[in-house]
Amino acid sequence: MKTDIDVRATPGRGGRRAGLHYAWIVAGVSFVAILGAAGFRAVPSVMMTPLHGEFGWSHATIGAAMSVNMVLFGVTAPFAAALMDRFGVRPILTGALVLIATGTGVGVFMTASWQMVLLWGVLVGLGTGSISMGFVATVSTRWFVARRGLVTGVLTAASATGQLIFLPVVAEATDRLGWRWASLIVTAAALAVIPFVLLFIRDRPGDIGVTAYGGDPGAPAEPLPNGSFGAAASGLFRGARVPAFWLLAGSFAICGMTTNGLIGTHFIPAAHDHGMPTTLAASLLATVGIFDVAGTIFSGWLTDRVDARLLLVVYYLGRGASLLVLPALLSPQAGPSTWVFIVFYGLDWVATVPPTIAICRAWFGASTPVVFGWVFAAHQLGAAVAAFGAGYVRDANGSYDIAFFVASGLCVVAALLCAGIRMPKPIAETT
Repeated sequence: MKTDIDVRATPGRGGRRAGLHYAWIVAGVSFVAILGAAGFRAVPSVMMTPLHGEFGWSHATIGAAMSVNMVLFGVTAPFAAALMDRFGVRPILTGALVLIATGTGVGVFMTASWQMVLLWGVLVGLGTGSISMGFVATVSTRWFVARRGLVTGVLTAASATGQLIFLPVVAEATDRLGWRWASLIVTAAALAVIPFVLLFIRDRPGDIGVTAYGGDPGAPAEPLPNGSFGAAASGLFRGARVPAFWLLAGSFAICGMTTNGLIGTHFIPAAHDHGMPTTLAASLLATVGIFDVAGTIFSGWLTDRVDARLLLVVYYLGRGASLLVLPALLSPQAGPSTWVFIVFYGLDWVATVPPTIAICRAWFGASTPVVFGWVFAAHQLGAAVAAFGAGYVRDANGSYDIAFFVASGLCVVAALLCAGIRMPKPIAETT
């Protein structure tokens, strides 16, 4: 069946067509694809207690599946752009959505923990990893010259928006219908995006006879700096020779531990341990998704005006203090102090990204996207450690308190790592 539609048009200024540049259609469909992929991020914390109740799987076992997912999500990210450069954006994006749908859909039949590791860990991890930072870089770099930063920020925020949309829905479906129906909602969301990808996504503006948005009609296409496996590997080798890379990777690993790994995976079961209804806890976690968009935008504004290292030190120390008091804030109801924690943690959730990228840019210049890809991989490795480790602590002690206290101490370590970063003198872009 023919899935292409005729989108060719005589290019006007900047490749506009009928008042709307096709790049915005690609960006819109990309946003929806990231939303569909983000649906699974709402699943683990909501379903941990039901899975434990039905199968008797420990929190550590469920956390192990999430650890595999997070590792593959992070490790896949540096190579995602290379796969899209080699095979095209549409087939990779479609295949990724199919993997997510398969992992969550077939997962309703699982009866053993190894099946959860295979389906939720491996399949969904590979799928979500293919629709992450590499995909965002590919779309924003190929299709936009003007507004590239805006598009990058919006597409990056799509994951948080997906959390906001899916968490209450998944929590309500789990509470009323059971975890299997909730899992099928994510399956349906991933499958629903595929027709739009097949119809509207194109690899490059030249494929439909237009130029990138804001680009000159006669200008050659700008190559992606991470468009090959060799470039991805060389980016790692280049970063490994610079001490700042290891300090950033170490601090960003702790960032992953204290966000996706600990709070993202275990906040809902931790709140449930204190008598809070799952739907209320899910709503609180979804609220984090609202404020992390505002926090990231404000952090980007600050990064242009304040030393990035100082910002990171403040962010990590503030996060550590909030984790230290969290066990005392959890209760059956969400009191004012709990809401203060949620708002602050939302503002701080990905506020670390702009200053971390700024430091990478100062050291690595045009190679920043691929080097940051490896720093992001460290983030996901840290998240994987926390996803399993916090579950193990819960099984061993009957509560998450020790996990929160350890995470608080690690935030202090992250602040010290960032304080130890030295900037290049003079700060100059390298090529």
